[in-house]
Amino acid sequence: MITGFHHVAIIVSDLAAARRFYCDALGGVELAAHYREARDSWKVDVQLPDGAQLELFTFPAAPARPSRPEALGLRHLALRVTDIDIMLARLAAFEVACEPIRIDEFTGARFTFCTDPDGLPIEFYELT
Repeated sequence: MITGFHHVAIIVSDLAAARRFYCDALGGVELAAHYREARDSWKVDVQLPDGAQLELFTFPAAPARPSRPEALGLRHLALRVTDIDIMLARLAAFEVACEPIRIDEFTGARFTFCTDPDGLPIEFYELT
């Protein structure tokens, strides 16, 4: 039986920039970092405040994302926040630009998007 998500894996082009974004700006905690010599690749495990995890991978010459955000596959990563204004202020402190806040036409919830250092759309969805 499935009980929920364990992790989402993201391939990044610049591990230092990804750590700054996912750990520093978003408040994740780096749990482990492993260099895989046979693949010339890093795998870094990051835990989000709710316990969910992200796996950050590097791969030499990984292709760019084909389009934003309507390519087949992952459209965006949505993160639950309790106060979107506080999240926007935190992101601004790290010079992360966000779109204007929108209102979900079906739920009335506020949400916005930014992108990670590689252009992956990240949504912040306010649930109070």
